[in-house]
Amino acid sequence: MTVTILHNPRCSKSRAALNLLRARGIEPKIVDYLETPPGAEEFREILGKLGLGPRDVLRRGEKIYKQLELADKSLSDTALITAMVGNPILIERPIVVNGEKAVLGRPTENVLDIL
Repeated sequence: MTVTILHNPRCSKSRAALNLLRARGIEPKIVDYLETPPGAEEFREILGKLGLGPRDVLRRGEKIYKQLELADKSLSDTALITAMVGNPILIERPIVVNGEKAVLGRPTENVLDIL
């Protein structure tokens, strides 16, 4: 089983999800998505595994969210995904992927649903 976590080491929720995986004996592939963001197609695949749209994992509290006017409801999913992969701080974290399933680790216990 290869589990991947889109991880931000400065985020307490992300660290908690990583600790939960390790406590279960799983050493995931760790992707520091701020340093190595997914490409648009890969992110679209992750969203499909999550069963969510880009707005569902968009961090609205970030300054760049307002600067890019991402609250505009007329923006397409493609435009949102482009903004998110170009500014990965906008992607909610952590996201844990296990095969064809993925989950947003908020709350941390959500990770258990895909193990």
